Amino acid sequence: QVQLVESGGGLVQAGGSLRLSCAASGIIFSASAMGWYRRAPGKQRELVARITSSGSTTYANSVKGRFTISRDNAKNTVYLQMNSLKPEDTAVYYCNSDYYSLNYWGQGTQVAVSS
Repeated sequence: QVQLVESGGGLVQAGGSLRLSCAASGIIFSASAMGWYRRAPGKQRELVARITSSGSTTYANSVKGRFTISRDNAKNTVYLQMNSLKPEDTAVYYCNSDYYSLNYWGQGTQVAVSS
């Protein structure tokens, strides 16, 4: 059974930081690309950051220089360090795994940034 369990969301003031974690089980984690997506109220889900199995990273332009994605294959966990948070970062953040078209999602964790 595949499980992606996000944690670390919460309420933070603008300029603050949060670290999201996604613990994966039931997948070949080390061979999977892992990503963080978000859906803000009234908007479509968008890619925030992605890290391949080899460690290459991709970021949305809106978070470049503020967010960092990383992975720990020994712990089957992917992280999203979010610094200098802005109110427009408010969204539900979802973890995603991608392995040869096998695509799985977590349940999401809420991030709210107050101005």
